[in-house]
Amino acid sequence: MFSYKSSMATPIRLLPREQREGRLREAGYNVFDLGADDVFVDLLTDSGTGTMSDAQWAAMVRGDEAYAGSRSFERLRAAVSEVMGFDRVVPTHQGRGAENVLYGLLVGEGDVVPNNTHFDTTRAHVAENGGDPVDCPVEGADDPDAEGAFKGNLDVETVRTLAEDVDAERIPAIVLTMTNNSMAGQPVSVANVEETRALANELDATFVIDACRFAENAHFVRRREDGYADRPLAEIAHEQLSHADALVMSGKKDGLANVGGFVAVRDSDLFDRAKQRAILYEGFPTYGGMAGRDMAAMAVGLREAVTEEYLEARVGQVERLGERLYEAGVPIYTPVGGHAVYLDAERALPDVPPKAFPGQTLVCELYREGGVRGVELGSFAFPGADRPELVRLALPRRTYHDEHLEHVVETAAAVLERREGIDGLEIVSEPENESLRHFSAELRPR
Repeated sequence: MFSYKSSMATPIRLLPREQREGRLREAGYNVFDLGADDVFVDLLTDSGTGTMSDAQWAAMVRGDEAYAGSRSFERLRAAVSEVMGFDRVVPTHQGRGAENVLYGLLVGEGDVVPNNTHFDTTRAHVAENGGDPVDCPVEGADDPDAEGAFKGNLDVETVRTLAEDVDAERIPAIVLTMTNNSMAGQPVSVANVEETRALANELDATFVIDACRFAENAHFVRRREDGYADRPLAEIAHEQLSHADALVMSGKKDGLANVGGFVAVRDSDLFDRAKQRAILYEGFPTYGGMAGRDMAAMAVGLREAVTEEYLEARVGQVERLGERLYEAGVPIYTPVGGHAVYLDAERALPDVPPKAFPGQTLVCELYREGGVRGVELGSFAFPGADRPELVRLALPRRTYHDEHLEHVVETAAAVLERREGIDGLEIVSEPENESLRHFSAELRPR
């Protein structure tokens, strides 16, 4: 097993239970409003929360902060070309900036955008531009116990039927999220990528891959898809993206950086338009909301992300957490994905009715019990969607150790031991855009 040596340490502390309960009340039972110092093990997200390598820190020292024509941008563009196969790159401050740039160009009023499963900001950006975001997961994806090597795939026949119902001209883009974050981090097969490419050709639609976790996806392809067992991970990562017309990327995931993202496209006209929109919303096209040092760090991180040693350690740690939770009797979504373990809140808290948000209730109880912060990805985060009540425990990259994993397992098991006394939550206030309500809504115990 490949491991890392710590070069920097950050002290953390577990607040007394009484203080944790007070912090939870003050936060309106929404863990997004907890302070970082209130949290002992923070699994809210793996986005930008990981630990960078010494090579990335070294690259930051050499960052070029030129407003235009930065050498750091050239290094980032070269890394995107080498690792992902796209030469036309528009940097942004993070993934949602990339979504704003690209979907603001592709999506208009009355359009329909199919996706294997939209994540929260993707759904919101499509809707904000007047489009209808439609989830098209494969059969069994919403069943935490269903078997399947690639439960993150897009159901191409569902999209075909959708195109017949709404008129194909109303579908400007088909999006494939890789891995499928909203569906428990499940991977997408290369065969499904190829099928989606063919479908996009049929519908004359732009094929977009949300590539935030493309490296982790390549790891699963090599493990599970016929014909890839002996292929280098970097080669697989490159191939699976080769069929797309465009990428949106948060470098805070498989870019192994703390900030940043980009849009990458093949079409020269779309590239020119993306640069103009980026100037308006992000910054000049050779920095796009990022400092030069951050672009330099991401350029190194993209290359590190497709190495054998890194991916074995990364996915292996997530698997170990899943195995330990399962052995402790905590219901989880299987198979375990690449960046997070997803808890099945409906089975964990069977006495909490669906209207009382069992997922968000479990999130709050994990914090109350052991200072562990996760995030709900069920009916609270996706109102009106027919999906399982999941709680995501996302592991920051190269950050936590086995002792932290054991604490998470002990915390979850302790919550289950006292679950009969847990009643659920109700919403007190929420923002107008309900697609983003889980970031800022306030709740209270029923």
